[in-house]
Amino acid sequence: MGILLALAYSAFVMELRESLARAGYDDLHASFGYVARNLVDEPLTVTGVAERLGVTAPGALKIVRQMEERGYLESAPDADDARAKRLCLTPRGRAALAAARAFHHRFERDLGVRFGRGKAATLRRVLEEIVRRQEVEGAPLALRPM
Repeated sequence: MGILLALAYSAFVMELRESLARAGYDDLHASFGYVARNLVDEPLTVTGVAERLGVTAPGALKIVRQMEERGYLESAPDADDARAKRLCLTPRGRAALAAARAFHHRFERDLGVRFGRGKAATLRRVLEEIVRRQEVEGAPLALRPM
């Protein structure tokens, strides 16, 4: 079961990356989505990104620099700490995230067309229950690069 889940996720990610490339986002780092989801609601420092992703600050900095160089992120001085910089998505970063979210929606809709809406809904409920059970019984789950 674990192998099937991993392979299904790999297939999903491959389709997502192909869709984003066709939309003009062929230079996205594999960790873009993890970072973008954490920055969409509030600007964070590199340390904040690292903590949310469960990676080291140097690891987060490497991803952040690539995203800045490619125009997906920008940094601004922190109003409370002159030494820190807050990261936020640029318009290009927000557009890439919107394209990824649109793909997610299409993917789920297409599952319903391909396998039937009932089966697709059941799959969603089963996956939600797996996540919910872990969050209740174990440590809260977080999306982060593996």
